[in-house]
Amino acid sequence: MFNPEAPPELAVDRWLNTDGAPSLKSLAGKVIVLGAFQLHCPGSSRHLIPQMSRLAAQFAGDEVAVLGFNTVFEETDKQKPADVEDFIRDSGIEFPVAIDRANGGPLPETMEAYGMQGTPTLLVFDRQGRLRRHYLGQVDDMRIAAEIMAMAMESRDAPREQSIAVERRLAAVLIDPEEHHHDHEGGCCGGHGHSHDHHHDHDHAHGGGCCGGHAHGHDHDHGHHHHAHDHGKPAAKAEGSCNGDGSCGCKG
Repeated sequence: MFNPEAPPELAVDRWLNTDGAPSLKSLAGKVIVLGAFQLHCPGSSRHLIPQMSRLAAQFAGDEVAVLGFNTVFEETDKQKPADVEDFIRDSGIEFPVAIDRANGGPLPETMEAYGMQGTPTLLVFDRQGRLRRHYLGQVDDMRIAAEIMAMAMESRDAPREQSIAVERRLAAVLIDPEEHHHDHEGGCCGGHGHSHDHHHDHDHAHGGGCCGGHAHGHDHDHGHHHHAHDHGKPAAKAEGSCNGDGSCGCKG
């Protein structure tokens, strides 16, 4: 069972755009923002990558680490390492980018381990390495920046109770995106039916009406607040978003 208090290490085939090999362990003590993307996914290129560049520019690198993660489950022949390198250059990306490790199945290793449902996906880990956010689709800049800042203000050895108190304040201050209408340009990629239940100790929201991944189910038991999201049901299609049938142009 997935444990957000001790999430698995990233499975990486190779790192690009960096001289090192970042890992959750080596980045402990920082807030880590990881964005999973595919080259052909409109939601990734129009929203996630520009947003991550803004985050990398606005947060100090010794406090917040921003990482790109190319997790390929569609059109693998068009997303070779050389293609990713070209994308990094053409997009002006300055943060490290990893290529998720293939494991012989329909989904790459990290995507499968974290129950990612498609792209774009945004994961946020706190200073102690706990997974605190898992978003599918576009996330508002103000919301994600507020959440990152709140985690950054926690001490590196903060007790769990402090983190829970921070989450309660965030829940009281920030409007739940699940309860409000959002118009998103561009779309998400994937579109294979599945369900994904989360039982969370921290708020764990999903933005954007996205679909993705291959048929699989995940149950993450986090402890305190109970949030169940059934993504097996078709979501209302937002302006320009993917409805899973390839009409957005994100699938071959």
